Amino acid sequence: MKVTIKDIATICGVSAGTVDRALNNRKGISEKTKKKILKVAKEMQYQPDYTARSLVMGKTMTIGVVLFDLYNRSFAQLLNAIELKARELGYFVYITLSDKKPESEMNCIDYLANRKVDGIILFTVNKGEQFESYLSKLDIPIITIFNYISKEWEYIGIRERQAMTEAVDYIVEKGYKKFIYISPPLAFLGKTNIYTQEERLNGFYEGLKRNDIISKPLIVKNNDYIQELENITFSNEEKTAIVCSTDLYALEVMNYLKKEGINIPEQVGIMGFDDIDMLKYITPRLTTVKYPIDDIGKSAVESIINKINHGEYVSTPLLDYEIIKGESI
Repeated sequence: MKVTIKDIATICGVSAGTVDRALNNRKGISEKTKKKILKVAKEMQYQPDYTARSLVMGKTMTIGVVLFDLYNRSFAQLLNAIELKARELGYFVYITLSDKKPESEMNCIDYLANRKVDGIILFTVNKGEQFESYLSKLDIPIITIFNYISKEWEYIGIRERQAMTEAVDYIVEKGYKKFIYISPPLAFLGKTNIYTQEERLNGFYEGLKRNDIISKPLIVKNNDYIQELENITFSNEEKTAIVCSTDLYALEVMNYLKKEGINIPEQVGIMGFDDIDMLKYITPRLTTVKYPIDDIGKSAVESIINKINHGEYVSTPLLDYEIIKGESI
């Protein structure tokens, strides 16, 4: 049988209100009585009734998260940061994965709304007036991360375009004049929200322009990017830089080049984006763009909980980044 506050009150010889103050660390109770109550609660393995608490407080103390998947290590790092910060602030996290499908994402949001989460952290693939209208009707605090929707929605991200432009600057400094850009998500351009990937592509083009690179780059927008590389002959005379919009693509490219006996970076240089944690195990060390993934997760939680408790978000400026100068360029 589940232990109740009344059970603890009877054993301790105090009122239920006194027990409630002790369990929730509120004033109006002596330290001696508080310690006694907490000791008894622990011995009896008391668990709070969150349903009852939510009815009293008007909150469920839960946050919903909608991500694409967990294949990308940066998403796993992000989720870990969100969960740790939420737990620290007394909230539990519902995790949902959309598999980058707009309809699936809507189902995830509906699932979270039906469970009365207090707020949602959303990495969306949807956009447009109809979608924004749908979100507004939910009447739930929502923070968007990475994929920007509009100025109507609180947003946390990085300077994607600027970061990729500076990445190209660095590559050009190393003597590369021929470029290949790999980003399979670009196949969904105009169909779904791929804001981060668009910004990175635009940054790539801006980097080429300001460095006077006139050779037209090959832009690979499909999942068969390794097959595309099989049709290219690489040489030492004209070093080629392969710029990938995420580290995962870069690692696949690196693996292919190694199998083909193509020297990195003597013949082909590789640039990634994300600086996922597993790169420390990879040789040569991948040159990439690092950004504070943990800070994005923590800031999203802090901002949305401030909105829940105090009615306003904690505004977060675009976060900074760093070019990690590895051995692949």
